[in-house]
Amino acid sequence: MATATVIPGTQTASFSERFGAWVKAHRQLTSWIGAIVVVGAVLFLWTLSTKRRTEEIASRDLQLARFAFENNNLPLASSDLSKVVENYSGTNAADEARLLLANAWLLQNKPQQAVTVLKDYAGGAGKAYRAQAYGLLGAAYENMGQFREAAAAYENGSAAGRLDFLKAQMLSDAGRAWTAAGDTAKAVAAYRRIVKDFAKEAAAGEAKVRLAELTKGAVS
Repeated sequence: MATATVIPGTQTASFSERFGAWVKAHRQLTSWIGAIVVVGAVLFLWTLSTKRRTEEIASRDLQLARFAFENNNLPLASSDLSKVVENYSGTNAADEARLLLANAWLLQNKPQQAVTVLKDYAGGAGKAYRAQAYGLLGAAYENMGQFREAAAAYENGSAAGRLDFLKAQMLSDAGRAWTAAGDTAKAVAAYRRIVKDFAKEAAAGEAKVRLAELTKGAVS
């Protein structure tokens, strides 16, 4: 029986020929495809350049606002930080400005403004900012005497924390808030978790003391 011989390069050449013939037969379509690819590439580069430029401007404005904050000119800092948050939404500078703005409101004894800045933001904040956002939100609620809301915010902050010492500290804050809210069971649960999961952290020592107080010596 005769065996067919395949000449090297024949299949590739054949495909190239077929592709070339298809392009010739669909010149208008291929022109549109090429144009779309070019426009898409241009838009991508333009968006990337615009985003980088926006981030640079936002960072510059943030530094000016931070200067006012660090010099204890809190009204001016609050005004400038609000503008960064409003004008440069979606940038890292805006996220940092939002946290600094909440802090500025707290230092001016205006916790409700801090809650307004953080309440709808904390849950969707990026990983780099989420724990701190919940921590500030908890502090704002605590300053307003809304201890249950504060405790819940602290617990969310602990869950979002990326370092053990921060997780433990926020659980300690939650325990304090639960105690103030009169919910001993949840306070005990928070402190016991610190002792169990974060025994090496500084917060564990205080947790044991609080547990002894809340359980009348029955820490375990």
